[in-house]
Amino acid sequence: MTEVRGKDGARSGTGRRPTVLLTGASGFIGSAVLAALRARPEVGEIRALARTAAPAGTVPVTADLAEPATLRGAAEGADVLIHLASLVTGSEEACAAVNVDGSRVLLGEAGRAGVGRIVHLSTSAVYGAGPHRDILVDEVAPAPVSAASRTRLAGERAALDAGAVVLRAPLVLGAGDRWVVPCLADLLRRVPARWDGGGALLSLVAVADLARLITALALAPEPPAPSGVFHAGHPQPVSIDRLLAALAEHGVLPPAPDADWPWERCVAELRRVPGVFGERQLELMARDHWYRSAEIWRLAGTDPGPGPLDRLADAAPWYRAHLAGGHPDAPPRANLPTFQRI
Repeated sequence: MTEVRGKDGARSGTGRRPTVLLTGASGFIGSAVLAALRARPEVGEIRALARTAAPAGTVPVTADLAEPATLRGAAEGADVLIHLASLVTGSEEACAAVNVDGSRVLLGEAGRAGVGRIVHLSTSAVYGAGPHRDILVDEVAPAPVSAASRTRLAGERAALDAGAVVLRAPLVLGAGDRWVVPCLADLLRRVPARWDGGGALLSLVAVADLARLITALALAPEPPAPSGVFHAGHPQPVSIDRLLAALAEHGVLPPAPDADWPWERCVAELRRVPGVFGERQLELMARDHWYRSAEIWRLAGTDPGPGPLDRLADAAPWYRAHLAGGHPDAPPRANLPTFQRI
């Protein structure tokens, strides 16, 4: 029986299975976390905070992070809050309304309700432009370059004030990924070469493994990690060459060309050929963005798994259908969403 304890050591779940409040349950990462929670027999009620319909098998908590008044009482009776929801497109004002103001109110409600454990999802995009190689948390000063990443960085402060474990996730792969692999497809089409040597090292994580980590942190009998910020990638980085080769092996992307173009030519070609993504995204993929992540897996007592490339076989059918425009949730190839998350 899981026994979740609050910050003061009081038992919040003694003699019963803990109630979990989950935000973002219908999203890419949230749906994987929901599946991981459902697989844990020690979990009690799963409440999903949603503006409209909540996923099947959850208890809906009707509220909107963009409307703080609706959050009143949202955390009542919950033992654990897993806060994954964020706005990743839109204006600075719109992103701040959800990622800063809404999060602050929700986290305040969690404190008022005596929620004993909070896990809050952020992003390694808060560091901004690289290259970053094998860095610890805040070893380089955060310098976010988009409204989404700036406001998610600001939202971390409210989470830390509430005693949360904050996870800065890197690039996340798996079925449901609508921007990392679509971005690679667009960039490879427009810049058909190895990018600046092809040796850039990237922090990646498979969505199912990230979900296991989040669930372990949320449900451990004693807090496995102190309140703070942690990188949440797989501990071993992956080169962009290996990532592209693995995607080609599974028929998701065409094989990368043999030509090796220097950075200046890659950028010039990207600017010349029309497409969806820009220089910021090429820089993210073609230069080192590697964040040291072993600590949180150790604290959680969770095996990070074989790595995101080994998980691609399961996700490959979804990716192939998505990029072909044949998946029910896939936009047409010409209308792939912009990469504003970064």
